[in-house]
Amino acid sequence: MPALLIFAVLVVAYANGANANFKGVASLFGSGTTRYRTAVNWAAVTTAVGCIAAMFLATSMLKAFSGKGLVPDALIAQPGFLLAVAGGAGLTGFLATRLGFPVSTTHMLTGALLGAGWVAGDVNVARLWEAFVKPLLLSPVLAVLAGSLLYLILKMLRLAPDHRTRTLDTLHFLSAGAVCFARGLNDTPKMAALLLGISWLQGSAGMILIAAAMALGGLISAKQVAETLAHKITGMNPGQGFAANLATALLVTTASLHGLPVSTTHVSVGALLGIGITTRQAKWRTVIPVLAAWVITLPVSALVAALLFKTLPA
Repeated sequence: MPALLIFAVLVVAYANGANANFKGVASLFGSGTTRYRTAVNWAAVTTAVGCIAAMFLATSMLKAFSGKGLVPDALIAQPGFLLAVAGGAGLTGFLATRLGFPVSTTHMLTGALLGAGWVAGDVNVARLWEAFVKPLLLSPVLAVLAGSLLYLILKMLRLAPDHRTRTLDTLHFLSAGAVCFARGLNDTPKMAALLLGISWLQGSAGMILIAAAMALGGLISAKQVAETLAHKITGMNPGQGFAANLATALLVTTASLHGLPVSTTHVSVGALLGIGITTRQAKWRTVIPVLAAWVITLPVSALVAALLFKTLPA
C-alpha cells in the first residue's frame, strides 16, 4: 500500500506539472517574446525553486491539505484513504490535461478529500467553507480585477508598452519566473501532504520527490494546455503579458504565505481574462468551456476518490 500511495502521488505531481507548469510562462509564448521550448524550460527551473522554498515557507498549506480538521485524524492515518484521494486527483488531472483544459489541482485535491471523506461518513462542513471553498471562490474574481487594474496602471506609467523592449523582455521573464515560483510554493505542499503517513517521505524528502515529478510533467506533457493558455484565452502583447504575470505572482505568493489554498490556475487565467476584458480581446468561445471545466473537476475527482475508497482496503 505505501508503494501504491507513492506512485499515485507522483501521478498527481506529474499531471500537475503537465497541466500547470506552463501557466506562468504562457504570456512569454503567447506574446511572441520567446519560443515554446525556452518558455517550458524556464518554467521547470523556476517552479523547482518554488518547490524548494515550500520546504521552509509553506507549512500551513501542508497542514491544511493533510485533511486535518476536515476529516477525522483516524481517517487521515489510513493508507487507503490517502490512496483514494491521490487517485481521484491524479486521474482527473490526466484527463483534463489530455483534453487541453487548464484546471486546478487545488480543486481536484479538495474534491478528492471530500469524496473519500463523505463515503467514510465524516466531513467538517464549517472548515470546508472557511479553509477551502471561500478562497477558491474569491481568488479568480480578485485576479480578474487585479489583472485589469494593474495593466491600466502599468500602461499609464509606460511600463507595459505594446511592443517589445529590452527592459520589458527582462521584466517579462522575471515576472513569469515569479509566477512559476509562486505556483511551486503553493502547490507542492498540497501534494506532499498525502505522503505524511510515510515516515521517510515526510517534509523535505517528499517535496523533493514531488518537485522532480512536476518538472518532468511540465517538460514532457505541457503542449496542449500551453496552446490553450497562450493563444486561446485572449490576444496579448508583451506589456499585457507582463501585467498578467505580475498580478498572478503577487496574489498567489501572498496566499501561499498566509496558508490560503488558492488555485494558481484560477488566478493566472483570471488575470489574463481581466486584461482581455479591458482590451476587448477575450476569446469567450474558449473561456466558457475552461470555466465549465473548473466546475466539473471538483465533483469528478470527488466521485473517483469515493469509488476508489469503497474498493480499496483500509
